[in-house]
Amino acid sequence: MGIREQVATELERTRRRSAVLTDAVDDADLVRQHSPLMSPLVWDLAHIGNQEELWLVRDVGGREPVRQDIDHLYDAFQHARRDRPQLPLLNPAEARAYVATVRDKVLDVVDRLPAAPDPSRRLVQDGFAFGMIVQHEQQHDETMLATHQLRAGLPVLSADPPPASLTPVGGEVLIPAGPFDMGTSTEAWALDNERPAHRVDVPAYSIDAAPVTNAQYAAFIDAGGYDDERFWTPAGWQHRVSAGLEAPLHWTRDGGEWHATTFGRTAPIVPDAPVVHVCFHEAKAYATWAGRRLPTEAEWEKAARHDPATGRSRRYPWGDDDPTSRHANLGQRHLTPAPVGAYPAGASPLGVHQLIGDVWEWIDSDFLPYPGFSAFPYREYSEVFFGGDYKMLRGGSFGTDRAACRGTFRNWDHPIRRQIFSGFRTARSVSPSELA
Repeated sequence: MGIREQVATELERTRRRSAVLTDAVDDADLVRQHSPLMSPLVWDLAHIGNQEELWLVRDVGGREPVRQDIDHLYDAFQHARRDRPQLPLLNPAEARAYVATVRDKVLDVVDRLPAAPDPSRRLVQDGFAFGMIVQHEQQHDETMLATHQLRAGLPVLSADPPPASLTPVGGEVLIPAGPFDMGTSTEAWALDNERPAHRVDVPAYSIDAAPVTNAQYAAFIDAGGYDDERFWTPAGWQHRVSAGLEAPLHWTRDGGEWHATTFGRTAPIVPDAPVVHVCFHEAKAYATWAGRRLPTEAEWEKAARHDPATGRSRRYPWGDDDPTSRHANLGQRHLTPAPVGAYPAGASPLGVHQLIGDVWEWIDSDFLPYPGFSAFPYREYSEVFFGGDYKMLRGGSFGTDRAACRGTFRNWDHPIRRQIFSGFRTARSVSPSELA
């Protein structure tokens, strides 16, 4: 497939998902703010179109603006999410018409892409600018999916249940000491914070073979984990008390049994599915209670990419091929994490499962640039967030699209956030005596 066909296919595939998420509700739901943590769905929709216009119509295409008068309304840095409902936003019909007009112009730009690479235009090399916009829209699709999870009312989204576990998975996997190549310098659509590839020497450690499950997390709750300050950091304990945390978001007790509400449907938790909707502080407290810790970012990526047989770093745990439904729970194909052991084809060479998809995994590392980092194509994608109050998340979730998820992809958020599809796995350092 040529670059024009690839770009057009990905743009169209992504837009179909945006349509599913916005067409599922009526206009009143589109303009309503379902949580102060989230924008109204209609803002996300028009913002998607505005970013596409800024980069692909005006910058890459050199065309006249479609709606320059609305740029300030859809600038995420100018307006906090809680304030966006008060803005004079495009209404649903106007937003849909706007994104359609922008897309028509973008497809014309695609048709005129040069067949041969132009080294003088880095922004369009290998279709990068188009890939950046595809990933941006998919990221907002996942954000809109999280908004759907927070909305009240009858269920409006549906999907097939995830596959059952195909193989027993448990315990921990030893990752031997040694260097590996972290990040990438060759992935065509990788974003600036994933670059450049660099060598990292990682001491030996053990990491969970699968994410922490609902049953494991319920044991932490039942053991009084939320009531014992010893398991929490000072900041984590302060947040637990002030926010009144007692269980993962959307969990409730019913007759002594834990239930979870998922996109408007309440049912008993699935014991062997990864726990979801926990914040960094909850994940770290669980790890401390279990006598373990959260992995560092380098540890997570080595577990996900390093091939001990060849010494090279793969694109994904299973190899370099793009993910399919055999490898991982991605792309809103299902609306919940799959039980551990459901994707044996997606395991790493050393036997670490479900590193990609199901739940974003909290990492005990701050969001910092790699050695040799260079902002591209704009500082506001990554650079302005470095060194802030952010913790890393890796691996993607059931709501993450394959275009916005790979072994090098880096996500970040505030450690108190749990409306996102976040879970975790634990790790521990390994002493030399254990390796003897």
